[in-house]
Amino acid sequence: MKRLIALMAGIGAACIGVGLVRQHRRVVTVAPELRSPRLYVPVSLRNDTILRLGRKAMTVPVPVAAGVEVRTEHVPATDRGPAVRTLVYERPGRQQPSGALLWIHGGGLVMGTPEVGNGVCSRFAAELGIVVVSVDYRLAPEHPFPAALDDCFAALTWMRDRADALGIDPSRIVVGGDSAGGGLAACLVQMAHDRGGPDICFQLLQYPMLDDRTALRADHDALVWSNTSNRYAWGAYLGHPVSQLEARPYASAARRDDLGGLPPAWIGVGSIDLFHDECITYVDRLRAAGVTCELHVVPGMYHAAEIFSPAVPSMVELLDRMTAALGAATSS
Repeated sequence: MKRLIALMAGIGAACIGVGLVRQHRRVVTVAPELRSPRLYVPVSLRNDTILRLGRKAMTVPVPVAAGVEVRTEHVPATDRGPAVRTLVYERPGRQQPSGALLWIHGGGLVMGTPEVGNGVCSRFAAELGIVVVSVDYRLAPEHPFPAALDDCFAALTWMRDRADALGIDPSRIVVGGDSAGGGLAACLVQMAHDRGGPDICFQLLQYPMLDDRTALRADHDALVWSNTSNRYAWGAYLGHPVSQLEARPYASAARRDDLGGLPPAWIGVGSIDLFHDECITYVDRLRAAGVTCELHVVPGMYHAAEIFSPAVPSMVELLDRMTAALGAATSS
């Protein structure tokens, strides 16, 4: 992600003037400890050229926590798609059967690999003694909806069916993800509910990308992940420009009418994240439908700020809260 911002900043540097003035106004809303010079340069994913640069930047793997083993396993092909590569994280000698997490990486539905989540996935495995499976799902625009979701559902089904071999308790499987991965996780939970399984005990959503209609808001923009990027990414994923009309189930988590019966959730988001409003609305709707949902809003946090400032206390607290919520869900 750091390389992505640097590459996109180089392109965005040509767009000074009015864009920089607007960017400065946004930067002053950032919590002082999270401010950085890189935030002053407008960056947006707006065309295929920038997408190629972004994809290159997001291929750099993040270090794995000490004491955690990582291996590659492949989910067999199904009638809905090809074999799916996954990374499996676990701590040697963990107590079995343990809880498990299916993690779905971010990247706006158009970028990223499981390796970008090495840090958080290996932390969960190390601290909680669980198995974490991260999915290398197909990306848009080459593979629009529902390809990514089909890959995630195949991985979830594979985890349940191989619970004994993986040493996990199928009643303690959590689905989670960050950003676009969080949005896919929310849709996957809905799909599993409607299909009668696999059972999911909890959903862990880190600043999730839940509502394509946010891209239609002319009055709404943010740092790092802008609404220009959001509009491009949703259009690539949906296979058409974003509009008020999108009737396909599971294309966008927030479009679902009935949220009743879904598993408990934890949602964390920054107060100035582009996705803040859609996250708050989703939390309110989950609670209104009788679903237990814990919300953590970080004041002055922009999208994915913990990647750039991991040692800042508010970012440490964010990841600590995520870990605690996951631990409670997988230990019960």
